[in-house]
Amino acid sequence: MIIIGEKINGAIPSIKQAIAEKNEALIIERTLAQAKAGANFLDCAPSTATDIEYDTMVWLINVMQGATDVPLCIDSPDAKLLARIIEEGHLNRPGMVNSVNEEGDKCETIFPLIAGTPWEVVGLTCDPDGIPADPAKKVDIAKRIIDKADKFGVALKQLHIDPCVMALATTPTAMDDFIFCIEHIHAYAPEVKVTGAISNISFEMPARRFVNMNCLAYAMAAGLDSAILDPTSENMMGTIYACDALRMTDKGGRKYNRAYRKGLFGKK
Repeated sequence: MIIIGEKINGAIPSIKQAIAEKNEALIIERTLAQAKAGANFLDCAPSTATDIEYDTMVWLINVMQGATDVPLCIDSPDAKLLARIIEEGHLNRPGMVNSVNEEGDKCETIFPLIAGTPWEVVGLTCDPDGIPADPAKKVDIAKRIIDKADKFGVALKQLHIDPCVMALATTPTAMDDFIFCIEHIHAYAPEVKVTGAISNISFEMPARRFVNMNCLAYAMAAGLDSAILDPTSENMMGTIYACDALRMTDKGGRKYNRAYRKGLFGKK
């Protein structure tokens, strides 16, 4: 399971305040905590007004890279801003681009830039009409993104399709829809990874951790390859290691036991 740490995002009130106050200490603290917990990528999402987004992202990148070598997932709805960040060489090492979709020329902006490089990329299943409710339409969008990635020479194993997990509170079929997308995307292109922001499913639900944990377990059983989540959550990390052991992707539970001894979940 590839873990994309979600905690450096301007949509989170404490991070929004840290960005406004240029509070490097808090950004470093959250960055190091996620790195220590085992994140493979760290989300770097300013989520600010468009006129300050570029400067804010450059500041965040510099602060985060000064604290850890874990590659960053640069996150913005503005594909041209993401391209500028890459082209200007602000990253110490290739990471992940979040995201492209079928709205406008986002795929055409990012895919030629990262083709033949180690950069990974997230593709959202939305188009000019927004995020479809019908999972079959999401799969159709995913197929178009996959075909474009292949056309531009992006290695499909570096493409993560995010089917845009819906909230269970408003979409009772949210889990079944997510599983449908995972299975059908893999059937179309086995090399492509499927990802998702797991906590979306529990929005406006009580005791959200239980919904999140079980969503993650069901999705992993269906073939989820990566996830955008809080790696400092013992509940989520414990679920990942337990599922790997139960599904024998971690034979004998060696990784499970090693992670437990490190204190990544549970009591030492």
